[in-house]
Amino acid sequence: MSFRFIAVFVFAATLQTNIAKVTQVYEHDYSSRLVPLLTEVLRFPTAQFEVDGPVAQKAWLAKTAHDLGFTYRDAGLIVEIELPGPPGAPVLGLMVHGDVQPVDADAWSVAPFSGKADETYVYGRGSADDKGPLVQALLAMKALAQSGVPRTHTVRLLVGSDEESANTDVTTYLKTHPAPDYTLVLDSNFPVVVGEKGWNSLSVTTDPASERPGVAKPYSVFFINAGLAASIVPDRAEMKLRWKEDGSATPNWQPLMDAINAAPRPPDTRVAMQAQGDTLWIVAYGHSAHAGVNLEGGRNALVALARVLDGKLPSGGADDLLAFVRAAGTDIYGTGLGITDRDPLWGRYAVNIATIKPDANDAKRSTLTINIRRIPPRTGPELKTKMEEYVAAFNKRTGASLTATGFYDDEPLGFNPNAKIVRRLLADYGAATGTKNPKPAISGGGTYAKRLPNSIAFGMWFPDKPYPGHDVDEKNPIADLQKGTKVLIHALVDIATGERIVEPFKP
Repeated sequence: MSFRFIAVFVFAATLQTNIAKVTQVYEHDYSSRLVPLLTEVLRFPTAQFEVDGPVAQKAWLAKTAHDLGFTYRDAGLIVEIELPGPPGAPVLGLMVHGDVQPVDADAWSVAPFSGKADETYVYGRGSADDKGPLVQALLAMKALAQSGVPRTHTVRLLVGSDEESANTDVTTYLKTHPAPDYTLVLDSNFPVVVGEKGWNSLSVTTDPASERPGVAKPYSVFFINAGLAASIVPDRAEMKLRWKEDGSATPNWQPLMDAINAAPRPPDTRVAMQAQGDTLWIVAYGHSAHAGVNLEGGRNALVALARVLDGKLPSGGADDLLAFVRAAGTDIYGTGLGITDRDPLWGRYAVNIATIKPDANDAKRSTLTINIRRIPPRTGPELKTKMEEYVAAFNKRTGASLTATGFYDDEPLGFNPNAKIVRRLLADYGAATGTKNPKPAISGGGTYAKRLPNSIAFGMWFPDKPYPGHDVDEKNPIADLQKGTKVLIHALVDIATGERIVEPFKP
């Protein structure tokens, strides 16, 4: 038996002993704190443009870090919470974000920032994305600190503040702070994500109230609105029609309402209508979902609205927008936009027909935004050219005058599936869950791994569950929160108590 074999055997045995020790400390002393801490941090509204919530949450982070015995540093848009290692030790980063997607509170059956929990779930915006992983990281770090297991690394938790919006926090942070030697981004799927699709968007703008000569309708469009954000499948889309005041007829909405009720619509969507004098209010309802991670779990209300109104609107701007929705919303892969790309590893595009909102520069115009999660090898500029050509052809074919803009700067992020850190994390996940030969994942959701050098997404969502982030009534199973924390403990003990990983992203 060689010395090297003996050394490897002893290291493996020691690692398993240390993992068991840290896990025991967590189960005995800290697992009971997970739900209370998570319900506390969920009470801070931290969506974009909130003012008081982010300030209160940062104060909570400072107090919680102090109570757990960690070093706390306010680095502006990012907070550092640190478990120090020996002098000069390499730094293992853990990264999460404390901001959340916006909510339509009226659509929730629980108050989104109430911090509600029962025996099975923790409810609230951020329970999965990404405040659940924030609390899991804090408690996994505390269990490691309390266990007495010697550390070879400093563990530094980075808490970002605008991942769901401007995404400038990491770029700003890196101007004055070094990145950790390697970082696990806790904001995606287990077991480990080796590919993140590019986040792009196509926007088309027009005046929805404009009309062209054509088949006359006795009513006109004066309001259209749909969706909350590009990364959320819209669960509500609405339009208001007004009977034209020509004095020739009393408003009669019933034939139109009957035709709408009889029209085909996507599965698991519904349409409600209310006629009041010269106004008809039409609302389509679906089911929200994360546009990058759980697009197939959504039920698109905007696509439903477009389909039931096919052929029923005056020829003009609003009808053009909904005709574009019908074409682009053929499926969730972009087929209607002429995108048929697929790859054995990366899969297909993910396309969310996301919002119709008043244009920021002209209140008389409205903009339809479509979120496109792009796979290699097509580049952002190539997709931009393809989408602009598609819109031009649509205008020529239909007589519309849609103006195309978009965002195409984000590129896919890929890792070698045989990289050292990928193999380590797969082994940690397999050992923690009893999974044989776990396979790395591809995600439509972009994470901080695209912004922070030497970082990769590792959990905290299990692959056999539909992801609830960005959803109405977002909730996180307590059993999965506990299970995920133990997976993280495996990875923490493996990396933070072992030798520095040299060139971790190479085989």
